[in-house]
Amino acid sequence: MTVGELLARIDSKELTAWAAYEQVNGPLGPLRGDYQAALIAATITNMLAGKKAGQKKLNDFLLEWDRRPQTWQEQLELVRAMNARLGGTDTTQQGRRNVDDQSPRDPAGSDPGRRRRTRGRAGRGPGPG
Repeated sequence: MTVGELLARIDSKELTAWAAYEQVNGPLGPLRGDYQAALIAATITNMLAGKKAGQKKLNDFLLEWDRRPQTWQEQLELVRAMNARLGGTDTTQQGRRNVDDQSPRDPAGSDPGRRRRTRGRAGRGPGPG
């Protein structure tokens, strides 16, 4: 049911009653599932951690839904950072400008004992490696 359908079928008195119920008994819907999962995770972690380890609290396991959404620029910077850590090539205009600053990479990888296979002339299969 959509929010529009719900609001068309429920009056403000019933909606207020449900809001009050949630205030007394805790969250309804998916948020309640988050609390249940966090409670299980906290219980198991504390049980297995031992007496010397600090006891974890329920809030340590709750998901954070109120974070500010990332801009596309922030997402792009994260992708560039992951790409660089994994040894990828940045083919964007900014990445091509930065290519001159980097040393050339060995296409066979960093292992000097590894052999690179190449294709022979006219696609006759692998050439000498």
